[in-house]
Amino acid sequence: MRKIARELAFMLIYEGMFNKERDAEVSFDFFSKEKEILGDNALDLEDEVFVKQIVCLYDANKEHIETMINNNLFGYEPDRIYKIDKALLCLAVTEIYHYKTPAPVVVNEILEISKKFSTEKSSKFINGILGAILKEYPIED
Repeated sequence: MRKIARELAFMLIYEGMFNKERDAEVSFDFFSKEKEILGDNALDLEDEVFVKQIVCLYDANKEHIETMINNNLFGYEPDRIYKIDKALLCLAVTEIYHYKTPAPVVVNEILEISKKFSTEKSSKFINGILGAILKEYPIED
């Protein structure tokens, strides 16, 4: 279910790009509705906590996360990237640097999500940007 939890975190980050005054707690209200709709397929408590932590970590570190991404957009203007790709990059950077999930796991999952929600070329673009970020900001053990 972690894959579904990541997709949900991505959607909430994406939503926040359009709703600047989004209150994370209001966005989390969907969990009670989600259980009613999805029943046995709903997220378990551990995955709900994961989604909330990721979104809160992103919200708390948004400026730094976006700076890390923008500093590695060689040949691209930040305003010109697809919002979906930007949200995926934000999710990846948040999970790698602030949630401390191993980078290879996150990169693989983000690329799979990009194939589902974005363009044909997005996975290559996202992989390149994440590779540059990981090179510029090595992960400390």
